[in-house]
Amino acid sequence: MIKNNKTKNLVSRKFSVASVTAVTTCFLLTGCEAPLNLEGVENELEKQVRRTDQFQGIAVNDTALVAVGADGLVLTSPLTGLNWQRHEVNGAPAFVDVAVCPDQSFVALSMDKQVWSSRDNGQSWNASKLPTPEDVLDLTCAPDNSIWVVGSFSTVLNSADQGKTWSENTLNEDAMLTGIQFLDNSTVLVTGEFGLVARSDDGGQNWNVPEYIPNDFYTQSAHFPSVEQGWVAGLSGQIMYTEDGGMTWTQQVTPTESPLYGFYQAGDRLFAYGDHATVLEYTGADWKRIPNPKMPVYIRDAVQLDNGQLLMAGGFGSLYTLDIASGDSVQVSQK
Repeated sequence: MIKNNKTKNLVSRKFSVASVTAVTTCFLLTGCEAPLNLEGVENELEKQVRRTDQFQGIAVNDTALVAVGADGLVLTSPLTGLNWQRHEVNGAPAFVDVAVCPDQSFVALSMDKQVWSSRDNGQSWNASKLPTPEDVLDLTCAPDNSIWVVGSFSTVLNSADQGKTWSENTLNEDAMLTGIQFLDNSTVLVTGEFGLVARSDDGGQNWNVPEYIPNDFYTQSAHFPSVEQGWVAGLSGQIMYTEDGGMTWTQQVTPTESPLYGFYQAGDRLFAYGDHATVLEYTGADWKRIPNPKMPVYIRDAVQLDNGQLLMAGGFGSLYTLDIASGDSVQVSQK
């Protein structure tokens, strides 16, 4: 037993000197070094879904799921019975979104201003370079299978021939468009920076004068089930609501200050999701939090599975299933 500090310090110094002497002798006489154990790294690299994966979008057609992320990451799975397969697209494009078209093909957007299309459920992809100097952030497919992309300087691009040629338009506003949504063949809504909301009634060929949500609201995502009714989500857990097509907006109460990145409508139930694994459900007046694991990850996108569950994708390899069939006892679990 060490009975006093003096003895304790002396033992510590002797241990340190002995340790340094042993290490020095090892390098001088043999050049030895500790073996590098890569077993954990190798095990991680063998996984189809890894902790380093950063998912940015997920989409589903009638038979398959496709999730995309940074470094050219594409995950594919049959819709029935999740069985992920990992693909890494050449050039490691930083994917920011993926969508499914009415003809069942998938389209994805990358930060290097390319649109990627797949007609074999994400197994292979063809790239199309966007003819614009603007940054791009969101894409969708229209009911006629045309591809639409929005970005900085309120830019709207579209292609009617699967990305072979592109048309470019702008609202002439110095604002980043963060979302685009088709309500039907003719009605299109775009939302973005500084609270910008604009509508086209002729399939995106012409746009009305933008309206603005108060206080320069930065819209991260928008959900419009109709021309009149809509929600937008932003920073600090804010959700704004309109029932007059964006002429006026009301802030709704949420139980979070985390940024919110998206909405998902499942039947008559509406969910919102965002940073810090936040999942909210609309009650008809305000929003309640869905219990979930306390994990410091973001949730970026969601789709509904054929069993009725929601599959949510986000940061650090996060794939969550949300059971929405059990009423108020819904829970989130990591997949």
